[in-house]
Amino acid sequence: MKDLAMHPIDDADPQTLQRLFEQQAPTALALRSSTARERVAKLKRLRDGLLRRREAWYTAFAADLRKPPLEVDLTELLPVLDEARHAAAHLARWMRPQRVWPTLTTLGTHAKVLYQPRGRCLIIGPWNYPVNTLLGPLVSAIAAGNTVILKPSEFTPHVNALVAELVAELFDPAEVTVVQGGAATAQQLLVLPFDHVFFTGSPAVGKIVMGAAAQHLTSVTLELGGKSPVIVDETADLQRAAELILWGKFTNAGQTCVAPDHVFVQRSVKDRFTRLCQELIAARYGVTDAAVEASPDLARMITRRHTERLGALIDDALSRGATLLAGGRHDAAARYVAPTLLADVPADARIGAEEIFGPVLPIEAFDSIDDVIRRINTQPKPLALYLFSHHRPTQAAVTTQTSSGGICLNHCVQQYAHGGLPFGGVNHSGIGSAHGVFGFKAFSHERACLASGRLMVLSLFYPPYTPRKNRLSAALVRALRWV
Repeated sequence: MKDLAMHPIDDADPQTLQRLFEQQAPTALALRSSTARERVAKLKRLRDGLLRRREAWYTAFAADLRKPPLEVDLTELLPVLDEARHAAAHLARWMRPQRVWPTLTTLGTHAKVLYQPRGRCLIIGPWNYPVNTLLGPLVSAIAAGNTVILKPSEFTPHVNALVAELVAELFDPAEVTVVQGGAATAQQLLVLPFDHVFFTGSPAVGKIVMGAAAQHLTSVTLELGGKSPVIVDETADLQRAAELILWGKFTNAGQTCVAPDHVFVQRSVKDRFTRLCQELIAARYGVTDAAVEASPDLARMITRRHTERLGALIDDALSRGATLLAGGRHDAAARYVAPTLLADVPADARIGAEEIFGPVLPIEAFDSIDDVIRRINTQPKPLALYLFSHHRPTQAAVTTQTSSGGICLNHCVQQYAHGGLPFGGVNHSGIGSAHGVFGFKAFSHERACLASGRLMVLSLFYPPYTPRKNRLSAALVRALRWV
């Protein structure tokens, strides 16, 4: 495959972006009357086009991230295929107007909620899952009847070329098109008055997106990230916890927004949990440093710069007194960071303050679950929180006394794959929800529709306001007070 990384795509000029944006305006209006059958047909074409390129996806991901084919299937293709399948199966019901019964003050009216496309939408995707995080929201946007401009990250050129080819084959640019380029292209796109912006990326860039959208009062969905904690107490199935946590952490070399960031382990089981993690790393990736580095089952960092950042976090923690339990090796030129376990990380280490976003897992002992909850609550609300415990009071305490985008009990990362659950953050970790009906609603305007019935109750309160009408309104206020 041609080395596209050596020939970065130039940023699109503002005139081209303006033309594409204006080209989609008539289509967006026409799509307001599109049927469920028409939208489902588009989703099926997207599914088929995605599957036809299966081998090509493997090659592209190998070039950009050295991602194993199995991980391409599980984390890139299957989520989009399942999202499309789920939407196709339920779309007719989602689109159906929802009848709403009248309230006491609106007796005599008929009301319903209509789901109307937002219009022209912008989807900005990240580099870590460049198919999943771009085409997944596209499924929701199509299901809701919108036009879309897709802006992938410039750091995955081989995958982007395939995405652009797929979209060009399936859609007229007046409905869906791909715009490639770097930060300058994204900034120029955000100048345009889109009807909705769906952004996946870091909280820092999310603030920029939200600020730009505010200039046009454009609605946004922000899928961000943060330091997602894991809690493992002494009642947990330690073997299962270790297996799931390391799978969630090291898939895609830890470059996952919902990956475990750090682990709090109850002191009484910390040593056993640590041994299990060390054994699993050896079993999954190799016993020696050389074997781990040569493993075909470990993806690479996206850029040399990102590798250097992770290496600096590891070195900083070790220089301050952290204990290396596994891994620790990093090679910026090869974009390689070994699966790494750290313990005894001091409070002033950089790794405790920054989102790691790589295959490095700090492990910390705790004595009291109340102390862990307090520490979690002093930090920005994370995208995910994982609790491994079979103690019901602990489950209840963590669930009710913390806040996060989602929470998993005795499982890891799988909340992202459940199409019946809302996926999204809270505050620092995101705004709005995606997936399934929640994604459909994110790209829809829920329009209130009220119609008059034969009985016009409101006419009882027209001026002039006679004593009888005043008594009637007072009685209504009293009735509502006691309802």
